[in-house]
Amino acid sequence: MEKRTMAQTKASLAGVGFKHVIPVLSELINAAEEQKLSYREFLNLLIENELTARNEKHRRRNLSGAHFPPNPRTLDEFDTRELESGITSTQLYQLKDLNWIDAHVNILFLGPPGVGKSMLAIGLGLEAVNAGYSVCFERMASLVDIIDTARVSRASNFRLKRIRKADLIIIDEIGFTPIKKDQANSFFNLVSEMYEKTSIIFTTNKEIGQWAEVMGDPILTTALLDRILHHSKCFSLRGESYRIKHPQEELQKL
Repeated sequence: MEKRTMAQTKASLAGVGFKHVIPVLSELINAAEEQKLSYREFLNLLIENELTARNEKHRRRNLSGAHFPPNPRTLDEFDTRELESGITSTQLYQLKDLNWIDAHVNILFLGPPGVGKSMLAIGLGLEAVNAGYSVCFERMASLVDIIDTARVSRASNFRLKRIRKADLIIIDEIGFTPIKKDQANSFFNLVSEMYEKTSIIFTTNKEIGQWAEVMGDPILTTALLDRILHHSKCFSLRGESYRIKHPQEELQKL
C-alpha cells in the first residue's frame, strides 16, 4: 500500500466528515504509539474524539440559540430550603432527569417576584441544552413582539421558526406586563401549535385563576389553560424574595 502523507490522511478524514478530529490528529497518533494501541483501539479513539467534539459544538450552538439572560445560574445554585413551600429537593431532582421533555409535559412555576421561578426555568433549560436538547428562552413581552413582527422582520421570523422547532420553550414573566387581545390570540395559536409536540416551561406571578385578566378574554383563557394543563406539572412557590434576603449577592452581579 502506498504510504500516505499526513496532509492526505487529513484530507481523507475531512472527506468522510471527520473534520473535528483533524486538528488533534497528530496528538492522537502520538498517544496511540505511546500506549501501543491496536488498530481497533486507535479507530475507537478517533471516533470518540470526533463525536465528543461534534456534541460540544452542538451544545454551544444550542446554548447560543437559547437566548438565556447573561450569566445564567445552574440548578446546583438553587437551594429549595430558601423557600417556605413549592418544590422539594426530590421533585427538583426528578425534573433534572428531563424525561418530561420527551413526554411533552409542560412545567409551570407560579409565585411572587424573587422566589426563584426564572432561575428554576433557566436552570432546567441549561440542563436540557447540556443533554442535547434545543431550547428557546423568551420573556412573554418579547415573545408576543416576535410573533407580531414575524411577517415584516427577518430576525423575528427566524427566531419564531427556531422557537417552533425547539424541544423546550421557556416563556418567562407571564402577567408582568399587559398584552393586547390580538397578542393573546397569537399566543394562544402558538401554544396550540406546540400542544403535545413540545414542552413549555411557564413562569408567572399570577395564579391560574387570574390568567383571564392577563389575556383579556375568559373563553380564550379557558381554552389556553386546557392545553397547557392537560399534560403538566405545577409548582406554586412561596417564600421571601431571594433578592431581598441576599442583596449583596445580587449587587455583585451588576
